[in-house]
Amino acid sequence: MSTAVQSFIPVAKDSHFPIQNIPFGVFSTAQQTTPRVGVAIGEQVLDLAVIAKAGLLNGIEGLNDPVSVFDKPALNEFMGLGKPVWRATRLAIQKLLSENEPTLRDNSELQGRALVKQVDVTMHLPAQIGDYTDFYCSREHATNVGIMFRGKDNALQPNWLHIPVGYHGRASSLVVSGTDIRRPAGQRITPQNKTKPFFAPSAKLDIELEVGWFVGKGNNLGERIDIADAKDHIFGLVLVNDWSARDIQAWEYVPLGPFLGKNFGTTVSPWIVTLDALEEFMVDGPSQTDPAPLKYLQENKKSAYDIDLEVQIKPNQTSKFERVALSNLKYMYWSVAQQLAHHTVNGCNMRPGDMCATGTLSGPEKENFGSLLELSWNGTEKITLKESKQERTFLEDGDEINLTAYKDSESGYRIGFGDCRGKILPCLYDNDA
Repeated sequence: MSTAVQSFIPVAKDSHFPIQNIPFGVFSTAQQTTPRVGVAIGEQVLDLAVIAKAGLLNGIEGLNDPVSVFDKPALNEFMGLGKPVWRATRLAIQKLLSENEPTLRDNSELQGRALVKQVDVTMHLPAQIGDYTDFYCSREHATNVGIMFRGKDNALQPNWLHIPVGYHGRASSLVVSGTDIRRPAGQRITPQNKTKPFFAPSAKLDIELEVGWFVGKGNNLGERIDIADAKDHIFGLVLVNDWSARDIQAWEYVPLGPFLGKNFGTTVSPWIVTLDALEEFMVDGPSQTDPAPLKYLQENKKSAYDIDLEVQIKPNQTSKFERVALSNLKYMYWSVAQQLAHHTVNGCNMRPGDMCATGTLSGPEKENFGSLLELSWNGTEKITLKESKQERTFLEDGDEINLTAYKDSESGYRIGFGDCRGKILPCLYDNDA
């Protein structure tokens, strides 16, 4: 579709959802509480179940029963149909919404049923997420954390420049944007006594600025996805806040990695932005020549996305979000294609709706750090919020976090991800009795 195409639906210049985007999500309304699939356009949601029942998605090759596919509370079935069907469907929707196409534009009755204001919908997780893997793919973040805990000379572990490091997370505690998060409690230690734990609410509750990606068409057990084909298996991207209890994690992570310090909640933005919508923002990623990765991880084309990533905080008892960090997806060392290729190189089978996340995405400067752990350097430096004048090292009860991401095109429109919000509620447990 031409970048100059406009929709008959009004779209503000700074909207994240112009006709060039068309992200997919799952929503419900007070009038129809059953979740179903829609796409975002400007400040509206287009109900794909309604337009499918009207016959407006018939004739798309591979989409044999659009009503069944879109009148569902998850995108898994659509994801499993493969990239040619995703692309053809998105193009058909863009045509339907374009200013020169009369089919929906001139049918006010159908518009009244198919278009819903975003402020009037409840968003849900976009897929039934069977498995969740969290990677650790930002060199800057891994280096910062390594310096804090192991010193500058041993900042990166020996394997880090050779494999996209990851671990299996907890899919049951993935929640959609807007869901409150309870402060977790668990075992902690003190600097004075590193071998005798005590039970208490986390005092180092943190955020992690991440991007998630959803598996579309999967692979068979025992077979791998070649890196040349990896992007054809990725349905699209979302924002992820992988909340972290740093003090709980510090005691538990040896020898098997994160556990209770991570699995109490992970917030996911509701709209999945397709890779096709992000194609014009592709750039070269960080150099991987010293050392070069093994052949199965090597890419010979642009593999990074120039997308600005923003962390905002609204402190307890204040009314306005303030930006505390601005990073970019292009800083990420291991690309999403490399992550998927590595995940399956041993024959691990991926399924439609599985979600992976990049790990914290930090950049080269302090203002690019994607966690409070880095911004406060593990609590040793105060983060001062310019407008409210409040100070933070880690999150306090009542604090609200919003992650957002977007990029303005040369043609003047903006492709964005919307919001990824969560508010911290007080812990329910002060002791282990």
